[in-house]
Amino acid sequence: MSTQRFAYVVDVVPERREEYLRLHAHVWPQVEALLSAHHVTNYSIFLLEDTLFGYYEYTGDDHETDLAEVDADPVTREWLALTDPCQTPFGRTATPTDGWRRLEELWHLP
Repeated sequence: MSTQRFAYVVDVVPERREEYLRLHAHVWPQVEALLSAHHVTNYSIFLLEDTLFGYYEYTGDDHETDLAEVDADPVTREWLALTDPCQTPFGRTATPTDGWRRLEELWHLP
């Protein structure tokens, strides 16, 4: 099994920027443990102005199923209920329901 890399982008709602930063200064341990248990590693979120860039590596066999299980978890749902209102879709072609938009990997130096 090889490591897969995933990158996503979303904007932060300017009026909720400080709230988002405060939440991510202390990510809930249950959320971190659940991500790790579902083969998500090396997860980082970067900030540039009002744009968030997320990156993680996936080491499991079924990315879609693993992330569906993470998203269905009650603690994760509670966490997302706090963080999602702080975000707005990125880009000129985004629709209001896009949320985090996946980036296409063009090049990688192993």
